[in-house]
Amino acid sequence: MRTGLFRGTQAAMAGGALAALVSVSALAAVPEAVANRLGQDLTPTGAEKAGNSDGSIPAWTGGLTAPPAGLGYRAGEHYLDPFAGDQVQFTIDGTNYAQYEANLTPGQVAMLQTYPSYKMNVYQTRRTCANPDSAYAQARQNAVTGRLAGDGNGVVDAVRTTPFPIPNNALEIIWNHTLTYRAFKIAAQTVNAAPTRDGSFTPLVVQTDTIINYSNPVVTKTEELDNVSVYIIFNTIAPARSAGSVLLVHETLNQAIGARRAWQYSPGTRRVRRAPNIAYDNPGTNSDGLSTSDSFDMYNGAPDRYDWTVLGKREVFISANNYKVQQTGVKYTDIVQPGHPDQDLVRYERRRVWEIQADLKSQTRHVYSRRQMALDEDGWAIAATTLYDGRGELWRVQERWASVAYDHPLCNGAGDVVYDLNAGRYLAGGLRSEEGPINYDASELSLERYTPATIRQLGVR
Repeated sequence: MRTGLFRGTQAAMAGGALAALVSVSALAAVPEAVANRLGQDLTPTGAEKAGNSDGSIPAWTGGLTAPPAGLGYRAGEHYLDPFAGDQVQFTIDGTNYAQYEANLTPGQVAMLQTYPSYKMNVYQTRRTCANPDSAYAQARQNAVTGRLAGDGNGVVDAVRTTPFPIPNNALEIIWNHTLTYRAFKIAAQTVNAAPTRDGSFTPLVVQTDTIINYSNPVVTKTEELDNVSVYIIFNTIAPARSAGSVLLVHETLNQAIGARRAWQYSPGTRRVRRAPNIAYDNPGTNSDGLSTSDSFDMYNGAPDRYDWTVLGKREVFISANNYKVQQTGVKYTDIVQPGHPDQDLVRYERRRVWEIQADLKSQTRHVYSRRQMALDEDGWAIAATTLYDGRGELWRVQERWASVAYDHPLCNGAGDVVYDLNAGRYLAGGLRSEEGPINYDASELSLERYTPATIRQLGVR
């Protein structure tokens, strides 16, 4: 009988060995007695509700479910920082990282060793992640019904939010990241920046319109989704040399039944073509060759090229509650600096994370032979990733600047970064301080738009 890897932090640290022994095909949903822990000693999405032994991680008391009183936030604005008065508790840099190494990822250590100016300002931990009550109720239902399908390449009998709040293996954990609650219809205009070594860059502006079919509030069964979890359009607005390029993606929920479908409109040819290369280790769209397609949103797509293992659970300094970097008035030239972004704009907190590892299967290929990921327990999103090349050498490092959209509420991000240590360059994505705020209630989006014919019309300039 499945009872979940989760039995508190110490037991979870041994979970990797257990998970490696569990056959994916044999997995079933957790029993009611285990699911009853949700909302009791576990949060409604499966994190440990209690704080840690020294108080540096507080208990979760519900998260940030509304704009704090007196903040002055108005709907339709960039999120104001509810913790602007917090002071830096201490700073980790290249001179002192060794004393904190037990709470750092390998990628963070590499960054601190490589860049003398790189630092991590650590603040008070504030467990702000929250979802609507309806998402919590669905997570409880998913716990007793959700199952992996297709040897772990899909999910069935779960909808709307976290499919496996009490996970049993690493595959369930990576699907928790992929299918965490994100709202239903989202419209956002954001900027990618891929600076040269001297810090110069050209902002690449993209309008992204997303319908997260999996989160449709009226859907009650996976069969109603027609095996599509997400419909998304990436429409490049600027610079002029790139404007008019449009990418359409239909992401599938069970990739063993049907793989991702993608189409691309090129203004040069004025044609729409199928784009089967928008997957795995092909160069990421708008990444300047600094990232892969399956690194978008830290990780996406089919997990079938890797063997997945739970390394355990531990306390790590990760980026969280990042409001400063998305404030109106912060310029992209303030954020984007040589070597790395301005780290005084990034907030770090001590958090409990699930650590999982993906090792490339011997019969498959990928530019990354190993991926080590740290997922924040409160929201299941990947916070940091260390990426290794075919020789097993550390190559790239990913970091997500997490924050909470407190007027919905949902746990999202203020951007993310991919550092290429070999090239000495990085890609900063999802920047929006000079754009309009994200619209998490984009009711104007309709499925009729998500067709090859529509992207041809969008791309005409």
